[in-house]
Amino acid sequence: MSRAVVEVENVSKRYQLGQFNARTLRDEVDRLVQRLRKHNGRDVASHSPSEGLEFWALKNVSFSVQRGVVLGIIGRNGAGKSTLLKILSRVTEPTSGEVRIHGRVASLLEVGTGFHPELTGRENIYLNGAILGMSKAEVRSKFDEIVAFAEIERFLDTPVKRYSSGMYVRLAFAVAAHLEPEVLIVDEVLAVGDTVFQEKCLGKMREVSRSGGRTVLLVSHNMGAIQSLCESAIVLEKGHKAFHGTAEEAVKLYLGKVNLQAVVNDLSHCRRMGTGEARILSIRLQDDLGVPQVNYRMGEPLNIVVVVDFATEVQNPTFGVNIVSDTGVMVADCRSSHYGLKAGRVKGTVQYRMRIDRLGLYPRTYLIEPWIADATGLSDLDWVRDAASFLVTSGPNFVSGANVTGAHGISFIHTSWALDTLDSDIDRIVTAPTNRKTVPER
Repeated sequence: MSRAVVEVENVSKRYQLGQFNARTLRDEVDRLVQRLRKHNGRDVASHSPSEGLEFWALKNVSFSVQRGVVLGIIGRNGAGKSTLLKILSRVTEPTSGEVRIHGRVASLLEVGTGFHPELTGRENIYLNGAILGMSKAEVRSKFDEIVAFAEIERFLDTPVKRYSSGMYVRLAFAVAAHLEPEVLIVDEVLAVGDTVFQEKCLGKMREVSRSGGRTVLLVSHNMGAIQSLCESAIVLEKGHKAFHGTAEEAVKLYLGKVNLQAVVNDLSHCRRMGTGEARILSIRLQDDLGVPQVNYRMGEPLNIVVVVDFATEVQNPTFGVNIVSDTGVMVADCRSSHYGLKAGRVKGTVQYRMRIDRLGLYPRTYLIEPWIADATGLSDLDWVRDAASFLVTSGPNFVSGANVTGAHGISFIHTSWALDTLDSDIDRIVTAPTNRKTVPER
């Protein structure tokens, strides 16, 4: 067994709610006195009213990571993932517990972290190298690789404050991955980049862990990336470590607890965006008899029922449901405007239903994102990310007896096949049998 590169022992992090942006000088003096009393061993059980309520972002979290391992960290929003990474990156200190990291750490926590906005891309590369303790010669030896990976040659001598968020991420990841830290810590910030660059980053993380022997800690909502990249994963729930094991088992547990619910009446934990003129209240997945269901076979019907409240009157709103794969790929943008549905003036609580007559999706987990937009479909009133999910459990047996799996793609396309013999005097055409349906109806 190789030596643990990262060791986390009973780490907890406490915040005081309601204290930020509202303290006076007197409040600060009170808190200073209390801290001094604590250090002098005196009783500090009483708290100033200004300190607000306690919130434990992490509570007694322990784990270790070996050299060359890619560890995924997953959980719902507010589970403590980002707090844990900030502690590991020395951005913040734990309230209690201990963290031991053997080697240099490079972190990519949020857009702009570690960059000086007034400096150019070139200057920031050398600055980050110096922060990691590298000599100028060492950084220079990696410079061309960094620039090529980030694809920002034209803007290398432009101050990074003029970079887009995508350019920021490109350069920040390239610097973090190529300056050879022993531990690379990456938060969900990669979601800012485009899909092609995300795949490039995932490939680089796989390379540095397997060939470079470096340890990678990755927080992501992309379950496909967690499964394909990570050997093991941790599931955090409300600041506690709920599971630590293989990535496959961790993802199964996470999706089972968070998403695989046929009826979701509380969407407060979900990420959402929109003007607020409408608010989606609940979502329900059911069969044709109205029975809640999350497991479906290819070819079966799926009904999605969404309840939404319109705070103000909206003329002809567009109702929508996005279906997204577990790897983050958009499968379908389903919207009422495709079928000419005109709702007229809508206000108050309404329910809209969408039916898929026959699921043509390969076996895997799919996420549901309901949304409401204006009549043009361009302005979102409310859009709920990862509101629910369903599992396509199996596919049909075809004429040949072969079955299909998630490895075959996302969406099944019905096809017919023929073979033309071209090297014979007799022009024969062999056609595959078509008397059996490839996707069974329910």
